Amino acid sequence: MSTKPQMDESVRAKIMSDPDALLDDHDLMRTLVRANSGGQGGNIVDLRGIAMERLEARLDRLEDTHRSVIAAAYENLAGTNQIHRAVLRMMDATQFEVFLRDLTGDVADTLRVDVMRLILESETFDDTAGIDKVSDVLRAVPIGTIDDYITQGRHMSVRPVTLRQVTADEDSFYGEKAPYVRSEACLKLDFGPGTLPGLLIMGSEDPHQFTPQQGTDLLTFFGGIFERAMRRWLA
Repeated sequence: MSTKPQMDESVRAKIMSDPDALLDDHDLMRTLVRANSGGQGGNIVDLRGIAMERLEARLDRLEDTHRSVIAAAYENLAGTNQIHRAVLRMMDATQFEVFLRDLTGDVADTLRVDVMRLILESETFDDTAGIDKVSDVLRAVPIGTIDDYITQGRHMSVRPVTLRQVTADEDSFYGEKAPYVRSEACLKLDFGPGTLPGLLIMGSEDPHQFTPQQGTDLLTFFGGIFERAMRRWLA
């Protein structure tokens, strides 16, 4: 007994010639499965349909994970390139004054931060007040100030890189730009044996640019390069 096809001949011919295209179409297959389940009646449990639904849900999760991994990889690559460009620009300077000026200029622009400050501790703080006049990016402070600033006065270990949201005032290192700073990265600097530490802070108007949940590998690398560059000038 033969039956007359109820489907348009051109559509039927297309499916017959390329059945994989039908099988690869998730939405179409889902519709066919629902139509098949509906024709079986409410008392019949379609285990194959349930299994397919679970597989489809798992596939959707895998695709979401895949997209997230790809996006994170691109973001990490972009961040790496950004740090590399900033390092190369920083190493171009042949004079200390130019080095400091670039921090608030091209280097800050490359890193997409709104303000940068370099803090140096000094044993003779009273005699180094004039160091601030070298550049508005440079500040001299008494011994112990850097750790207090990073830990906010709490008794805790000091990490090489600290990321956090802040609300600064004009008495902070940011000066007149303090009201606009909403997040910051604090990079503690080690200039070698027998030297006092330094601190490089990056402030941003975006409260989400620096948060504790973010990774610090790239900024740790940048801080290491900055330390080596500063040792040259301090020598």
